Amino acid sequence: MEIREDVRDVGVYLYLREQVGWRELTREQAQMALNHSAKIFTVYDEEKPIGMGRVVSDMAVVSYIQDLIVIPEYQSLRIGSMLIDHIIDYVESITIPGTRMMLDLMCAKGREGFYKKHGFIARPNDDLGPGMIQYIQK
Repeated sequence: MEIREDVRDVGVYLYLREQVGWRELTREQAQMALNHSAKIFTVYDEEKPIGMGRVVSDMAVVSYIQDLIVIPEYQSLRIGSMLIDHIIDYVESITIPGTRMMLDLMCAKGREGFYKKHGFIARPNDDLGPGMIQYIQK
């Protein structure tokens, strides 16, 4: 298996999303998302794309894990953990010395344990309120 950086192939992205049953995006939407990502890690088995981790960031204060995808037949092989490790290393590399960067994510229900194993904390807790979301439809 090989991790390739910054593959911005809309066909690969849409294929991976489809394999895990995520909401459909238009090609335009998907390509724009890829183009504006701070970093993309795509995992290949030979030439077959099998996973992706995508980061969006302001490059100073906050970064988000926007997508962490591993296709079903490759899940439970530590590929997701490998992607998380690469993402954390990347965010550490862009953090300004003497500061701290917040690395956020919203995970699918039931996946909290996976992220906790990688040092993430759940919200709400004693210090932080719940995360919130709003969908804008046009």
